[in-house]
Amino acid sequence: MSRETPLSHAVTSPVRVAFQGEPGAYSEEAAYQALGEAIQTLPRPRFEDVFEAVAQGEADLGVLPIENSLAGSIHRNYDLLLRYEVHIVGEYHYRVRHCLLALPGVRLEDLEEVRSHPQALAQCEGTLNRLGLRPVVAADTAGSARWVAQTQARHVAALASRRAARVYGLHILMEGLEDNPQNYTRFLLVAREPHTVPLRQGQDYKTSVVFTLPNKPGSLFKALSVFALRDIDLTKIESRPIPGRPWEYLFYVDFLGHAEHGPGERALAHLREIAPFLRVLGSYPRHPFQ
Repeated sequence: MSRETPLSHAVTSPVRVAFQGEPGAYSEEAAYQALGEAIQTLPRPRFEDVFEAVAQGEADLGVLPIENSLAGSIHRNYDLLLRYEVHIVGEYHYRVRHCLLALPGVRLEDLEEVRSHPQALAQCEGTLNRLGLRPVVAADTAGSARWVAQTQARHVAALASRRAARVYGLHILMEGLEDNPQNYTRFLLVAREPHTVPLRQGQDYKTSVVFTLPNKPGSLFKALSVFALRDIDLTKIESRPIPGRPWEYLFYVDFLGHAEHGPGERALAHLREIAPFLRVLGSYPRHPFQ
């Protein structure tokens, strides 16, 4: 992520960044790529704990996966965005590269099995079959690397990130094991305050909102038309059930533009006339997809 974003003006250095997982997790690697190496990362066991750390001021920022190009949306984090009073202040598209990690001196032919999170194993299924390695499901990727380092198991490898290899002193036998190279995870960066800065001419912004609609014919059509009438590009639409209200839904929408400027501002003013509930989750610089 470019340093010319609200993030560079948000907090004093070093920035405390909470993420879900253990040291060496892909979320931690994404945080370093997005924000640079001069940050202090704070591992947390659950997504809820990341939101809590930000909301209570224990962390300046939280880095949270919101969707993967192969596996789809992380619904839990959509729900938590509504529960906590935090603001989206940035996004980052992280290219997922699965690495085969083993103890120093271990060769590929010494291995019998590989441990990792089930999603990582599934994304590398074809490659692992060709290598003749038996997959073993574990709680997470970085935890698998830690297990290999702690047990000194020379017949077991971990499927994890490059950072996990550095953290746990493992050797990278292979890199890029994913069957589909178009494997990206979009991360959101959240903070207690929106960190509003003056709009920059020519800067691409993205806005995330959540709203409800009356249960009437044509309600969704009318809601989406406020963007279509202004030629606003919608980049994401997600619906989630409203707890305690069967068959009623929240609608999450990402669109290109700013909530307080130009067509985006006018579209949201129009949407407020239709939606009983509307919350702007954040307007933030768009991270270009490479």
